[in-house]
Amino acid sequence: DTPRHLRQSHLRTPSSFAPTNTQHTTDESDMDKRCIISHPTMALRLTMLASFTLRLSMLSGKASQCVAFSSVRQRAHIFPAAVMPSIARWSMPDETQVVQNMLYRIRQVNQVPDDVRRSLLEFKLDGVSLGKVSPNTAKMLCDVDCGGEQVFTIATSDNDGMSAGGDSTASYLTLSESVGSTVESRSEAVEKVMLRLRDDGIVKGWRDETYAISDSFYNEPLLHCERSAVSLLGAVEYGVHINGLVQTNVLEEPRMWIGRRSKTKSKCPGMLDHVVAGGQPSGLGLIENCIKECSEEAGIPEDVAIAGLKPAGLISYETFEPKRERLTRCVLYAFDLYLPETFKPTPVDGEAEEFFLWSIDEVKKSMSPDFHDPIKPNCYVVIIDYLVRTGLVSPEAPGYLDIVRELRSGDCH
Repeated sequence: DTPRHLRQSHLRTPSSFAPTNTQHTTDESDMDKRCIISHPTMALRLTMLASFTLRLSMLSGKASQCVAFSSVRQRAHIFPAAVMPSIARWSMPDETQVVQNMLYRIRQVNQVPDDVRRSLLEFKLDGVSLGKVSPNTAKMLCDVDCGGEQVFTIATSDNDGMSAGGDSTASYLTLSESVGSTVESRSEAVEKVMLRLRDDGIVKGWRDETYAISDSFYNEPLLHCERSAVSLLGAVEYGVHINGLVQTNVLEEPRMWIGRRSKTKSKCPGMLDHVVAGGQPSGLGLIENCIKECSEEAGIPEDVAIAGLKPAGLISYETFEPKRERLTRCVLYAFDLYLPETFKPTPVDGEAEEFFLWSIDEVKKSMSPDFHDPIKPNCYVVIIDYLVRTGLVSPEAPGYLDIVRELRSGDCH
């Protein structure tokens, strides 16, 4: 068992520690070994890291390292530069531009004009709101004739108070009573409509994979819908995105595996991508889906995936496509997957063409609006979340708070 004082050491600052300013040395050999840091917040963070490293060293029995790091803890304002390269290298003008580029990438997938949002109709079943659609999309769905049967219909309900137009009732999209009330009958009827729209060229990239449609990730679905057609209903889509990482030791910045999508993909062909990412299909758990996608997309064995996979929260966004008048609403569960340095992902199912490693600097550079070979838009949001929560972005840079707020702009339920 770890002694109590060691278990808590990484949570507190030594009582003898007092942040002080230090004068810059002109000894070049000394500058090669040290990073002179005077900012109290940085010093505190370095102290915490040193304490954590001390704990690891003591637990592994490396006495010489314990002595070295114990000494560092007593003067954490002078710290080896290699321990925290992300802080030591921060340049405020550069970080300011990086943060602005990040906001550009986030807003690529977070864009629903206010007038559009006010005009949307809810898609409801059994009084439960499942999605949001434009009036034109609702009309198109209602006009689809499936052998004389109308699957979708417009209904009205009482509003709580008066609407913006002075009307006390609200129109919403729903399914006709003739469709039935079971999950199976509703799913079959909706599939008929979507197949007809696929034949008309409106639904593209048919996947033969269904998503569960519900008002919450935790509730039973009220119907199942073909993945490529979910945006026509404006329902929330769930997915898993995995940051593939390689980090030899705690003293160096991680590197990130990047994949290139197949040129035959219906969405974003040939663009850069996460090492592994996929939608959350009906009937699978999140971890189960991660392991499946790791094997299918990148040839990552189950034992390697399980050993290195770490849940890391989620992001959410909403995007309105004016040309198609569709609202895409996504919740992406983020995972960090630490892979052995000797392991190289391999394309398996044809969804990816190649994989390669990028440094954190290369990842940041790719966020520039004019970068020649960008990553798929919704992958950027998950990557930005990773950079923020792991301290690879300066919180001092203007726009940092906007990033944190806008990473979860969509509905999370």
